[in-house]
Amino acid sequence: MAQDFESNGARVTNSATTIYTSNSDDAIVGLRLANILTAAVTVDVYITEGGSTDRYLVKTLSIPPGSSVELIQGGSKLVLQSGDVVKGLCGTANGIDAWISVVDTISE
Repeated sequence: MAQDFESNGARVTNSATTIYTSNSDDAIVGLRLANILTAAVTVDVYITEGGSTDRYLVKTLSIPPGSSVELIQGGSKLVLQSGDVVKGLCGTANGIDAWISVVDTISE
């Protein structure tokens, strides 16, 4: 079966920002966070599963100015169920650019 790769970018603000919403059983294969400011920022990234329960991937992660962090790398994957939402929250308004890469519909 052919793989359906998708990606999405988001500017993460100081209120909960949706980075990606799963519409099937998907796998995250990459998630990069870049600090676009001239000062260090903190960021939370979490998955809201079932519409109500937050599961943190990172909490209050500090990223130096002009730097980036790859949260999912080296062949690692995170599986999302349909309706799961990947969200970010930056300690500073508009301080983080996020880019996520996923394999859509990993099972049928």
